[in-house]
Amino acid sequence: MKMTFYGQFVAGEDQESIRPLIQHNRAFGVGSILDYGVEEDLTPDEAERKEMESCSSASERAGHGTSKREKQFQAHRAFGDRRDGIVSARTYFYASEAKCDSHMETLLRCIEASGGASEDGFSAIKLTALGRPQFLLQFSDVLTKWRRFFHQMAAEQGKAGLAAMDTKLEVAALQESVVKMGIASRMEIENWFTVETLGVSGTLDLLDWGSLIDSRTELSRHLVVPNMQTGQLEPLLSRFTEEEERQMTRMLQRMDVLAKKASEVGVRLMVDAEQTYFQPAISRLTLEMQRRFNVERPLIFNTYQCYLKDTYDNVTLDVELARREGWCFGAKLVRGAYMAQERARALEIGYEDPINPTYEATNAMYHRCLNYVLEELKHNTRAAVMVASHNEDTVRFTLCRMEELGLHPADCQVYFGQLLGMCDQISFPLGQAGFPVYKYVPYGPVMEVLPYLSRRALENSGVMKGAQREWQLLWQELKRRLRTGSLFHRPA
Repeated sequence: MKMTFYGQFVAGEDQESIRPLIQHNRAFGVGSILDYGVEEDLTPDEAERKEMESCSSASERAGHGTSKREKQFQAHRAFGDRRDGIVSARTYFYASEAKCDSHMETLLRCIEASGGASEDGFSAIKLTALGRPQFLLQFSDVLTKWRRFFHQMAAEQGKAGLAAMDTKLEVAALQESVVKMGIASRMEIENWFTVETLGVSGTLDLLDWGSLIDSRTELSRHLVVPNMQTGQLEPLLSRFTEEEERQMTRMLQRMDVLAKKASEVGVRLMVDAEQTYFQPAISRLTLEMQRRFNVERPLIFNTYQCYLKDTYDNVTLDVELARREGWCFGAKLVRGAYMAQERARALEIGYEDPINPTYEATNAMYHRCLNYVLEELKHNTRAAVMVASHNEDTVRFTLCRMEELGLHPADCQVYFGQLLGMCDQISFPLGQAGFPVYKYVPYGPVMEVLPYLSRRALENSGVMKGAQREWQLLWQELKRRLRTGSLFHRPA
């Protein structure tokens, strides 16, 4: 295994054994994103059982009531094994708070190793490794309902279909609507929308709206939204048991510990994207980390999956939020890892497919988001983006736009990322040309990284296509040297 498949995709068994590969890559201008690749090898039945237990509240499990969450944000047994159909992303299943602490310790060692390996390292984390996913489901449900309520109010004011950043509600009309719905009295509503919170514009955009359910405001506990099925008003925020409150607090504390460690050792932290039923909460919690830690430079990077229909709106909103609040925007752009599973789940359960209709639409979304962020980088030297892509057209597009916008590689605002063992024909030429480029570097004992390697095997067609491309490039170079008689001469 070490001479073949393991050796191709995994750097070594421990932090010491991976140093030669890290140093070799660094000599060619390629950095490392370290990741301890050990995964729990569960049967599908075990994974399903753990998922159903950890995604349901205590009252739901006890049979005392049905979930008030929308069906997209409820656990469904048919999709309990989140690994099903996923070949390019690791999956964590909640076992206990002690297991989450163990995951945190593993991630801390990765961050320390990244700091020791280079002065400009990255490390990646998944929030499902750090706590009970029930909290992510409930918070995602809240955020989605609240945003939908905003768009419902916008439609009533004749502003349906506008881009997220262009949609603004007239506060006076909004107050009338909310009073008529019986959500609050006129006096209460007027206290929500004050000059101190909104300024003097008389309008309210989606960022202002989102701040109303910010955990730092007392207002959040009084909010209700209309149920789209029944038309009845329901509390926006569900009640947690004392134990669920403690579990939620511990999850936030683990995130804080990792971010502080990353800050101490000078390592950038990338928060990976996950399934759409977790993602609104993951993105919101990542924004909270960015507010705290991206003060002087982008330390925390949020991940945006460009196969999703709403990605451009999310990118533009987050860029604008960073501008308003004065922190450094940091993003990783990916196409996405959960497409087949997301589509099947939406169809089976009965909600709108969140995925772009075609591969071409996803490419267009990626380039649109990337172009928007690059334009921001031109005017904001404290922002940064990681172009995480194996697509040669996307890399070429990025290089062309960087040149047009005057973004220099030495400014280290635009990073490139690929997996270890794949697309070396992209990574190493970029590194030798002076562009900041990184390999995602898994490591761990052979037998314990087999789940990771099995996913790489499932990607074999993509690997072979990339290998074929590398052989074509090598053959072209060999023929060129034979023609020029320089086969045995080292290039200048």
